Amino acid sequence: MQHLKIALIQSEIVWQNAELNRINFIEMIKNISKDVDLIVFPEMFTTGFSMQPNAIAESMDGKTVQWMQKLALKKQAAVAGSVIIKDESKFYNRFLFVHPSGKIEFYNKRHLFTLAGEEKVYTAGEEKVIINYKGWKICPQVCYDLRFPVFSRNIEEYDVLLYVANWPKLRILAWDTLLKARAIENMCYTIGVNRIGADANNLEYNGHSAVYNCLGEIQSNLDEEKSLVQQIELNKSHIIDTRKKLNFLNDRDSFQIN
Repeated sequence: MQHLKIALIQSEIVWQNAELNRINFIEMIKNISKDVDLIVFPEMFTTGFSMQPNAIAESMDGKTVQWMQKLALKKQAAVAGSVIIKDESKFYNRFLFVHPSGKIEFYNKRHLFTLAGEEKVYTAGEEKVIINYKGWKICPQVCYDLRFPVFSRNIEEYDVLLYVANWPKLRILAWDTLLKARAIENMCYTIGVNRIGADANNLEYNGHSAVYNCLGEIQSNLDEEKSLVQQIELNKSHIIDTRKKLNFLNDRDSFQIN
């Protein structure tokens, strides 16, 4: 596909109430005005950024995953966002990408947020994941991953770098700056979907969900502290033409991640 149509869902998240969050997101999805290929929710979109997985984790055949599959089928669009998942006695902050067919691909957050003690209760992912969808190569990442450019370096010629987050207002300048930097250095579309509102830890979130093109030019910016749905269309020719004219990726360093 030459174009990829994406809906960014920026919303408040009800603390540790998956059922109510699913209901709220369904209401927001009604605001999607035309067909889209991909719907993206924030990090831990059914719970907020909780360090209590014992009480609220779901399984890969649990209610939220089934809900995402039904939604993807109904909308004939992929659905993505991160969820607290328990898998073989371990807890993960897992980015789920559900295809319209119901097929699930996932990425486990690699860089756990030590400032909040995330590494004490969740297991870090080890593998970088590239998702092939409608002729587009998408690299999923989660929140704190944004601060670590080596892991996300574009060695796979991916087209889209996709971040979901609970990134607080206090550090939003870093969010804005690093999203733009990731787009420029990787010569790809870079998307960040963040939440708004406040959580049970009294952290405030102010959105700033955004889309940047290969040159770091902003294509969409939800800087209002409101629940909003933003639809954006990505153009494959922008990637091809930019990389053909400015072949900076050809000069990238080679490295290994341990």
